[in-house]
Amino acid sequence: MYILAAQRDADAMAAGERYAAYLRENAARFPKGALSLAQSEWYFNFFDHHCPHDAWLEWVRIDEPATGERREIRRTSLTVRLLGAYHDGYIELHYPEVTSYRLDMQGVRGGHRDWRYDEFRVSDEGLLVHEIEWSGYRDSGSWLITSSDVEYRWIDGSI
Repeated sequence: MYILAAQRDADAMAAGERYAAYLRENAARFPKGALSLAQSEWYFNFFDHHCPHDAWLEWVRIDEPATGERREIRRTSLTVRLLGAYHDGYIELHYPEVTSYRLDMQGVRGGHRDWRYDEFRVSDEGLLVHEIEWSGYRDSGSWLITSSDVEYRWIDGSI
C-alpha cells in the first residue's frame, strides 16, 4: 500500500512519490480506466470538486447481468454513487467485471461517513485492486474491490 492512511500519516510526501513511481513502473499492466484516474491531475487533488475525498455515499449497487439459454452465464458488476465533497455533483464509479469485493464497515448508524483515502493497484493477474478507506467521528471502514477496471462518471447537479 502506498497512499492510504497509515502511509500518508507517516509521511504524505514520500507516500505520494512512492505511489507515482509504482504507477510508472506498472503502467503497462494497469487497466486503462484506473491508470487514467490514478495519473490524472485532479483525482487525488482534494481541492478539485471531482475528487472523491470527503464525498458521501449515496448508494452502492451490485448487479449480476446474465446471458445464456438458462441465464446461467453470470458476471458481477458494482456501481458506487457518491455525493461530491462540495455537494455540487455526484461521482459514479462503475466496476464492470468484479472478481471479488469486501465491504467492511463498523457503526454505520449515522451513515458511511467520509470517503477518506483510496488507491488503485494492479494484481499479479493484471486486475484492478481498488482499496477505499472511510472515516468518521469514531469508526472507520474499508472496501476492497477487485475488478477488470473502473469507469468514472461525474454528474453535475447542486442539491
